[in-house]
Amino acid sequence: MTNEHLSNSTIFPLGKKVESNFIGDAYLEMIFTDETPLNTSIGNVTFAPGARNNWHSHAVGQVLLVTGGEGWFQEEGKPAQLLKTGDVVNIPPNVKHWHGATVDSWFVHLAMTPGQTKWLEPVNDEWYNAL
Repeated sequence: MTNEHLSNSTIFPLGKKVESNFIGDAYLEMIFTDETPLNTSIGNVTFAPGARNNWHSHAVGQVLLVTGGEGWFQEEGKPAQLLKTGDVVNIPPNVKHWHGATVDSWFVHLAMTPGQTKWLEPVNDEWYNAL
């Protein structure tokens, strides 16, 4: 899928390329940053095929709403879960995890993230490519 097709297949704009804590091409468009009344930020995150974020955790937790494509979500110590359009992931506070696209599909989700994010090490290429 080209960027032109991708920008027409998502609800929100593609956003700006993310330069840190991600492997591959990923883009972020902040949708909501007001601290009231929800006390959370909402970002539209778009991953090119093979792109993913580093392992990380959230002090208050996170909710992912998948709006397009196919991707992976994995909590440390558990098998990776394949995500598709319409899936919702509720990530508890302080749970180490990562998420990103499959090797052959774009992946788009809304990330609702109250509180701080603690960024950790990259997801190993060899392991990721074996999914």
